[in-house]
Amino acid sequence: MRRTRSQSVGACLLAIGLVNVKNKLLVAGATLALVAGMASTLPSAYAGGTIKADEDKWISVGMGIRMSFNGVEYGAADRTSYSNQFVLNNTRIYINGKIHKYVGFTFNTECFNCQPTSPFSIGQSPGNVATGGTGFFGGNSTVGMLDAIGKFEITETVNFWVGRTLVPVERGELNGPFYHATFEGFKTPFYPADFSGNIGSGGAGLFGRDDGVVFFGKVHPGGTHLQYVASVFTGLQSPTNPGSSLSYAGRLQWNLLNDEDNPGYYTSGTYYGTAGDILAFALAGQHQKDGAGSALNRSDFTGLTADVLYEKVLPDNMGVFTFNGEFKRMWAQNAAAFLDAACFCTFSGHSWTVYGLYLLPNEVGIGKFQPYARFTSISPQDSINRQEWEGGVNYVIAGHNARISAFYQYGDLTTTGLNYAPGVAGNKADAFKVALQLQY
Repeated sequence: MRRTRSQSVGACLLAIGLVNVKNKLLVAGATLALVAGMASTLPSAYAGGTIKADEDKWISVGMGIRMSFNGVEYGAADRTSYSNQFVLNNTRIYINGKIHKYVGFTFNTECFNCQPTSPFSIGQSPGNVATGGTGFFGGNSTVGMLDAIGKFEITETVNFWVGRTLVPVERGELNGPFYHATFEGFKTPFYPADFSGNIGSGGAGLFGRDDGVVFFGKVHPGGTHLQYVASVFTGLQSPTNPGSSLSYAGRLQWNLLNDEDNPGYYTSGTYYGTAGDILAFALAGQHQKDGAGSALNRSDFTGLTADVLYEKVLPDNMGVFTFNGEFKRMWAQNAAAFLDAACFCTFSGHSWTVYGLYLLPNEVGIGKFQPYARFTSISPQDSINRQEWEGGVNYVIAGHNARISAFYQYGDLTTTGLNYAPGVAGNKADAFKVALQLQY
């Protein structure tokens, strides 16, 4: 991730009573109890990690970690038992600074091989799950560059970011993983920079990032807030793209009520009521000639997204309601390309997800409970449809900086994964997960 907001840590527990899941709930409860005991010994605030030469020259250092316990039906190696995995989802170091009134930089790292080699076991995708390798420390903890951005921020309406940065498409991608409203925010199919496993020849990006230039700004017509983002990136390269065409992406977001205060063109999935009432609509798109398929069956890639965020601070201290919705339509390779070796066979079809959250007004212990429900539907052009229901509760201690989540999922998103080829099959499966995220 890329933002730091100082605060502290704590715990919660969700017990879901279903047949044959006793062991999963016991492990989840033990994990949360351990975290809760640790949290009670932590201070309630942290000092900032910023070194200043003056107002225009400074550098800051922060960190972010996300970890979880995952019990996924059919997730064990025998494909009949539940998986039982403690997973280090993200470990990031954030470095930001300015060297001039209008010139700054960001350099963030990630542990690319810290997660298990099988994305099936934890319900995520290759684009956000490193697939293991032969890197340092036994090939399971290679730390590398995530973001490297030169920032030229002149006025509110004229800004340029240059380097390796997030491709500006849907809100879900621009949330991070750390600023989603739920722990597993990435549910609908990925754009190429997140579907891909590397940057450079044969790849189209990594963790939603690519090398390029982003122009963005904001205006305020009639008291509303309109943000525009336009960009050009390297995108997918040879052999699918022999002409080395570039990838173009843009986003237009209109906030009708309060504005959202985020670094650059980034977004958040919730503000826990701290930004007041928000109603934001956005349209985004990406296109690259020869940006999908294989050398024998090349195809252009085009993706369109519409998303909405509505957050209402209820009167009389009755809590905060949050709604997120997203619809995607993508056009990519045809069915024949799936038969070719080295096919960059991304998603082609449509998908949507909606979820609502309610932040209770009163603190319980050191945080507030936030129950939620979510539904996701994915309809590939040449493969089976897949869906997932999710219900859970967040225990919000310090906004996005300290949050614990416990949730249940049912569907076939995990078992079918990102294989959008014809003839794919996947069983509907239960999953029980407990997760913690911390930032400084």
